[in-house]
Amino acid sequence: MPHNTPDTGTPERIFIKGNEAIAHGALAAGCRCYFGYPITPQNDIPEMMSFALPDAGGEFVQAESEVASANMLLGAAAAGIRALTSSSSPGISLMQEAISYMAGSELPGVIVNMNRGGPGLGDIGPSQGDYFQSVKGGGHGDYKLLVLAPATCQECYDMMVEAFDLAFKYRNPVMVLGDAIVGQMKEPVTPWKPAAAEGPGSAEAADWRLEGARGRKPRLLKSLFLEDGALAGQNRHLQAKYASMQAEARAECFLTDDAELIVVAYGSIGRIAKSAIRKLRAQSHKVGLVRPQTLFPFPGPLLRGLAEQGKRFLTIEHNCGQMVEDVRLSIRGIVDSAFYGHMPGEMPGSDDFLAPILDAMGGK
Repeated sequence: MPHNTPDTGTPERIFIKGNEAIAHGALAAGCRCYFGYPITPQNDIPEMMSFALPDAGGEFVQAESEVASANMLLGAAAAGIRALTSSSSPGISLMQEAISYMAGSELPGVIVNMNRGGPGLGDIGPSQGDYFQSVKGGGHGDYKLLVLAPATCQECYDMMVEAFDLAFKYRNPVMVLGDAIVGQMKEPVTPWKPAAAEGPGSAEAADWRLEGARGRKPRLLKSLFLEDGALAGQNRHLQAKYASMQAEARAECFLTDDAELIVVAYGSIGRIAKSAIRKLRAQSHKVGLVRPQTLFPFPGPLLRGLAEQGKRFLTIEHNCGQMVEDVRLSIRGIVDSAFYGHMPGEMPGSDDFLAPILDAMGGK
């Protein structure tokens, strides 16, 4: 992601958690409203926003529930304000109705999910079990979120800035999907100031936000279309918008040029898989990595191009098999992808991926 000039009013580098980098990035992006409810492992985000946001001239609300948080996000979005909510898996489930309403009403907002183990209450450890919920639309109806997947604390910061820009560019909710590893690890982060971090009252929502119809006709933001054919028209419009989002797709490619096998993994698992690949490269195994940084839009054309070069694939996830379906759809008709799922409830390390990678290479 291209950076603007680092903010000279901040330290060149700060040593913080991924959750804290999320909060720093949101503030740099001009976030001025936060609504949330405590749940592990994302509690550092509301904790920091609770004291930093009022100092920045914004509003922090600890809502009575995740349901209330998401509906408050909807209300702030309708007013054209850069607003944020965050939670972890079960809390995100409670937000799904409001998220669907936001997508249907074309309202911009940012939702952070620091994925924890499931299903049910699961545990407070890392998991990637929320991929389907995030990418396929976890609520009702045909809608999509833009979904960004950070693997480092720096990406947590950078992707939060991008998330707000994308939300207003497409008038659509954006999700930043991390997990307990990304949220709780600490790394150096270089803060930077966006060229134009829009705040409340900015011009970016001037033609649609609700602000009182003084000197103009009233505006209506809604997701209810009861007239004959109206909902079909709205869905056609939304699907065309989602198709246009493909321009935002991107991924990190690591040692893919001469690779015989491509490992596809995202977020913290992509990072751990990268370490395994380094070890195998040291033993002369030709394996590379594609780490999707956008989960929707998915970098399918990139994978298909690699498949057309005759490469084989292994998808590694911290779940029972979710992103692998999108990988297989991307390369169907050319090759298949093997799959290795590390079970949620167990913390993976790079050595855990060595045997599955070697198996996918034919036992080399």
